[in-house]
Amino acid sequence: MRADLTDLLPASAAVADGELSVGGVPASELAEEFGTPLVVYCERTMLDQARAYRAAAPDARVLYSLKAFQSLALLRLFAAEGLGADVSTLGELEFARRADVPADRIVVHGNNKSDDELRAAAAADVAFVVLDALDEIERAAAAGVRRALVRATPGIDAETHEAIKTAHHGSKFGLPPEQTLEAIERGREAGLQLAGLHVHIGSQLLELGAAKMTVEWLAGFAAECRERLDWVPEVVDLGGGLGIQYVEGEPAPSPALFVEALLDRLTRAWQLHGLPLPRLILEPGRSLVGRAGVTLYRVGTVKQASETTTYVAIDGGMSDNPRPQLYGARYSALLANRADEAPVGSYCVCGKHCESGDVLIDRVALPEPKRDDVLAVPATGAYTLGMGSNYNSVTRPAAVLVANGQATLIRRRETIDDLFAFEA
Repeated sequence: MRADLTDLLPASAAVADGELSVGGVPASELAEEFGTPLVVYCERTMLDQARAYRAAAPDARVLYSLKAFQSLALLRLFAAEGLGADVSTLGELEFARRADVPADRIVVHGNNKSDDELRAAAAADVAFVVLDALDEIERAAAAGVRRALVRATPGIDAETHEAIKTAHHGSKFGLPPEQTLEAIERGREAGLQLAGLHVHIGSQLLELGAAKMTVEWLAGFAAECRERLDWVPEVVDLGGGLGIQYVEGEPAPSPALFVEALLDRLTRAWQLHGLPLPRLILEPGRSLVGRAGVTLYRVGTVKQASETTTYVAIDGGMSDNPRPQLYGARYSALLANRADEAPVGSYCVCGKHCESGDVLIDRVALPEPKRDDVLAVPATGAYTLGMGSNYNSVTRPAAVLVANGQATLIRRRETIDDLFAFEA
């Protein structure tokens, strides 16, 4: 196996007899038993990440952000480690409830919450509803919501793709500072228990500068809340956003380093303003499940299209992983059934959809691909299946959880009949 793939693959990945295995299960066996495309989740990697967050911030509430990948199995795995759930829709809230996540470990977000969603959050007695708009305050109170946070938008640009920045000036999320102050006043007048503030600057963060700056801004804003409103946040939710490594040369901070940097800056900034330290909430998603996932595909057509481009077509594509089209996301890959063979050339991995833009990887070094080879794409555990579609009436893949030589189906493959389930 190429050395550059070691940091991309799950912790349990290994090569034996020329073949990639994850969780002690050979890739070819997984592909044969469950079909392809198939998303393989490594239990060990997810537990390692969850425990790293808990160890780095033992007094914080750590919530799994469901938008990364909604799964009852993963929620139950994390709940057993003491994690909760960060949800933003009625559907995600129901996932958390059916996974028996304790209500006091659930936080409800959303920039356009419906009355039904507010009522459901109140009925579930979740820990907090995060107020995201001024018109939400009275509606939340009328729906029976009791405990809330206010999401503030500090106007800080995170070092990430434009589409996944969330705290810049003009963001659709949260409230600018003056409106945040107004929301706190109106929330208290409406009878809500306003426990604190929420802020989230974006996703796939590989640098810590903007995150540290946000914590400092938050401390200054909390001091302003004290001066103008005689109110100090007891809870601070710093959101998530820690990235993962997708390709060689772009390493990500560990959860320990990321959390340590935030806690250190939080402690110093709060002390500087003479504020009592708040209770902390963190909402990781990608960094819990991203590296844990590997997608297996079958190679189909291999076609030399020009002097410089040879396409390797797989049996999936933008329907199971739209990130390259949405964000220009980059991946690496290997032939899982021939993992010890040296690359002989550079190939373009494309999908089966009726779009020229259905390209998963522009260039990747591989041994000469052949029909029915199993292609493994690492770091696909987050924002792939969760953002998937049925474009071209392609059914969504299955997902399995692997550990100790065993594979457990956690999401069945869709069938053609499923595609007709909603037809009138």
